[in-house]
Amino acid sequence: MDVSMLRMLDQTLFLLHAALVLFNLTGWIWQRTRRLHLIVIGLTFGSWVGLGAWYGWGYCPMTDWHWQVKTALGETALPASYVKYYADALTGKAWNPALVDAWVVGLALTALVLSVVLNWRDWKRRRDRGCEKATDYADRDGVG
Repeated sequence: MDVSMLRMLDQTLFLLHAALVLFNLTGWIWQRTRRLHLIVIGLTFGSWVGLGAWYGWGYCPMTDWHWQVKTALGETALPASYVKYYADALTGKAWNPALVDAWVVGLALTALVLSVVLNWRDWKRRRDRGCEKATDYADRDGVG
């Protein structure tokens, strides 16, 4: 693969990965995206733990693919963490990998809990509205 194609792939993976991270952190906020968020963050944790059992805890296929591209572009000594790599690049500071991992896991767990709680609340509201509608129809028909 030529260098220009690798650079384009590098940029594409950066944008996709950044979008995934942002969605994992914020997708629970909007009711329209909550169900999708719960699926996506569940898949993220599934990768970190499930695939991580074979490839190393916190394994992310997207990071793996991205690092393969960066290696082909000549980058070396890439950290295990996508977030650490870009935190270092954006700030010019070498962040402690354990600290970055703790923040990533803490924020992701917070987003997961918020997603579960809000999805549960939304589900209960939809269920309760369904019961109210059924009751309204029964009252109109002289039943109940």
